[in-house]
Amino acid sequence: MANLLSTVFSSPSLVFTAAFLLRAILLYTDIDYLVFTDAARFTFSSPSSSSVSGFLPQGSPYDRETYRYTPLLAYLLWPTTPAAAASLPGPRVLWASWGKILFAGADLAAGWLLVAVLRRHRGLSGPRALQYVGAIWLLNPMVATISTRGSSEGLLGVLVAALLWAVLERRVVLAGFLLGLGVHFKIYPFIYAPAIVWWMDAERMGSRSKPINRSSNGLLGKLQRFVTPERVVLTLVSLSTFAALNLAMYALYGHDFLQHTFLHHVTRIDHRHNFSPYNVLLYLASAAKESGGFKIESVAFVPQLLLSVVLIPLVGAKKDLAATMLAQTFAFVTFNKVCTSQYFLWYMVFLPLYLPHSSLTRRPRLGLAALGLWVAAQAAWLQQGYELEFLGRSTFAPGLWWASLAFFLVNCWILGLIIGDLGSSSTIASASSSSSTPSSASNKRKN
Repeated sequence: MANLLSTVFSSPSLVFTAAFLLRAILLYTDIDYLVFTDAARFTFSSPSSSSVSGFLPQGSPYDRETYRYTPLLAYLLWPTTPAAAASLPGPRVLWASWGKILFAGADLAAGWLLVAVLRRHRGLSGPRALQYVGAIWLLNPMVATISTRGSSEGLLGVLVAALLWAVLERRVVLAGFLLGLGVHFKIYPFIYAPAIVWWMDAERMGSRSKPINRSSNGLLGKLQRFVTPERVVLTLVSLSTFAALNLAMYALYGHDFLQHTFLHHVTRIDHRHNFSPYNVLLYLASAAKESGGFKIESVAFVPQLLLSVVLIPLVGAKKDLAATMLAQTFAFVTFNKVCTSQYFLWYMVFLPLYLPHSSLTRRPRLGLAALGLWVAAQAAWLQQGYELEFLGRSTFAPGLWWASLAFFLVNCWILGLIIGDLGSSSTIASASSSSSTPSSASNKRKN
C-alpha cells in the first residue's frame, strides 16, 4: 500500500486525473447553483427581439431574489443561459453544467498553484508536495463536493492561491490586480492586504530605491522605511482594480449592486446551517420586530477584524506569510457571525502549505486530536441541526447552542496552535532562501 501511494503521488498526471474523476462523479445540483444560473439567465435576457439580445448583459442578475454576489459571477455563467446553450456545440445538458465544471476546474488550478508554492517556497520535493495537496485539497471529497454541487468557493480558492503565489514570486502588479479582483468578488480577501504589505519590506523585495539613513529612528524615518516602491505599487494597483470594477458595476446596476454585493453581508442575520455561536441570537433577531435598540450581532465584527486584520498579520506575516494567511482566514471564519460549511474552504486551501512544517505533523497525536475534535464538534452540531430542520424538533436550546459553542471553542484552540507555529518558521525560511533571495526577486517584482 505504501509503495502504491508513493507511486501515485510521484505522478502529477495520476493525482490530477484522480481529482478530475472525483469531481466528475460527484456532480450534482444544489440551490446555490440554481441561484447563479437564474441570475445569469436574467442578466442575458431581454424583451428585445434582436438576435443578439441573449448575448449581451441587458438585464440584471439582481432580478433573481437571494442573488448576493458580483455580476461578474453571472457573466461567467453565460453559457448556461438558454440562448447561449442553443448556439454552442454539444448537448445543452453539458452547458447547463458549465458553472459546476468551471468551479471544479478552479479547484484543480488552485491545487496546481499550491504544488508550485510548496516546491519553490516551502522546500518540499514534487512527490511530497503532491501528497499534501492531493490529500488535503485535490482528493478531499469535502472540497470536491462543495464545488461540484455548484458553490462558487472554488473560484475564491484559485484567486487566493494565485495571490499568494504572485506575492511570493514578487510579481507585484499581478498580486495587486488579484487582490483587488478577489475583494470585489467576495469581500473577505481584504484581510490579506495588511499581511502582504507588512511582509513586502525592502530587504525581502530587493528594493532598488535610494538607501535610507537607518540611524533615523523618528517617525519620519520609520515612515520612509515603510513606504517602499513595491508597497506603493501593490496598493495603487489593488485599489484601482477594486474601484474600477465597482464603478463599472455600479454604472450598470446602481444601488442594487452595492446592496446585494456588499451591504447585505454586513447586515445579514442568516441562521440556517450556521455553525456560529451567534446562530440562536440571529434566529431570535430574525423573528423579532424591528427595534432601534443595541444589537450585539452588529458589533460581532470587532473581535473578528481585530484578530484577522491587525494582530495576526503583525505577529506572523514576516515570519511565515502562508501560515499567517491561514491563521487570518481561520480567525475570520471562526469569529464570523455566519459560518457555513462552504466557508471552511476559505482556510482549507492554505492547509497544504502550513501542515508540512507544523506542530500538528511533528506531533501526530496532537494533529489527530485536533482533527478528531474538529470533526466531532461539527458532527454534534449537524446532529442537532438535522433534528431541527428535518425532524422539526426545537433543538435551539440547549442542544444547538451548546454544539455551536463547542465547535467555536475547538476552532479557537486550533487557531491558537496555528498562531503558536508562526514563531517556528526557521525551517521554511532556510528551505526557501535559494529561490527567494532579494537579488532574484528584484528582477520579478513588477511582473
